[in-house]
Amino acid sequence: MDKLKVGIIGAGNISGIYLENGSKFDSMEVVAVADLDVARAQEKAEKHGIRGLSVAELLADPEIQMVINLTIPQAHASVSMEALEAGKHVYVEKPFTVTREEAQQVLALAEEKGLYAGSAPDTFLGGGIQTAAKAIADGWIGRPISASAFMLSGGHESWHPSPEFYYQTGGGPMFDMGPYYLTAMVAMLGPITRVTGAANISHPERTITSQPKYGQKIKVEVPTHVAGILDFAGGAIGTIITSFDIPGFSTLPRIEVHGSHGTLVVPDPNMFGGEIKIHRAGTKEWSSIPHLFGNTDNSRGLGAAEMAAAILEGRAQRASGKLGYHVLEAMHGIHDAASSGQHYMMSSSCDKPELMPLGKRSFQVLNS
Repeated sequence: MDKLKVGIIGAGNISGIYLENGSKFDSMEVVAVADLDVARAQEKAEKHGIRGLSVAELLADPEIQMVINLTIPQAHASVSMEALEAGKHVYVEKPFTVTREEAQQVLALAEEKGLYAGSAPDTFLGGGIQTAAKAIADGWIGRPISASAFMLSGGHESWHPSPEFYYQTGGGPMFDMGPYYLTAMVAMLGPITRVTGAANISHPERTITSQPKYGQKIKVEVPTHVAGILDFAGGAIGTIITSFDIPGFSTLPRIEVHGSHGTLVVPDPNMFGGEIKIHRAGTKEWSSIPHLFGNTDNSRGLGAAEMAAAILEGRAQRASGKLGYHVLEAMHGIHDAASSGQHYMMSSSCDKPELMPLGKRSFQVLNS
């Protein structure tokens, strides 16, 4: 397989794992990194033996065929549009964009240009969620009836060096972590048709207890405890709770899927591996299901590599922009329903992503 030449825009913390993994995939080669702070891009580039460029230089480079957009969420739409205008495919970190209108614009431009637009998270392509999705598809728990997801934490101000964003517009627990959980649920159960929700700002002000901003106050602008109900097109009903208001630790599972003949415990959707457990009707014990797919370690960048393979092979990608937009709309819909007191009917849909190839470290060099 030929390798697609890829450039990264955004040299922040998340770029490290993309740069580290970029050379391991057999469908793409990361050749350059760019940032508004060119010195930071050059520092990252030197460490990984690639070119450090300005954003304009990267977008103008004819060698680069695809851009991985790792900018801050507020810049996701504008940078993705610039990449598409420059004739390059684009894969963006979650969320796909901040607003639904921006997402529609990005998808429309990609279609107009005949280019691919993809979106993180790609953790659902790892061995953990893929094995769970196959177990459901193969009928191990019968007909899916319900799914429950929980992301419960005490917030970021106790450990993050700059936690303000998480409590400002575009932040909050649903937009921070919801993409992992909702993407995994769609990958297992298919698209969502209707949502409702409730949300609350439990603490109007937060105090930072991490360094270097210890003692500074944060005015909370977004709900920090969000509960949603999801109607799936296939008939299952889902619930999701995301919270920054839970002190200590929760004992609730990350995700459970309940079917007519059993229950499946699904691993953390923010990870690529994890244990999958099943309890089938008529049995007394839980059993573990071995991973049937590869990529169970930290494989961030897998979604971009899978999209690069799709481009080279002329097929649809799995971590698509349509999937990213569908999840984004569901998150907004839950907040809209919480504000209006009415159900929100989804206007978008998407295909349930195809399973990855069985039994190998997919889209990655085996002995890297």
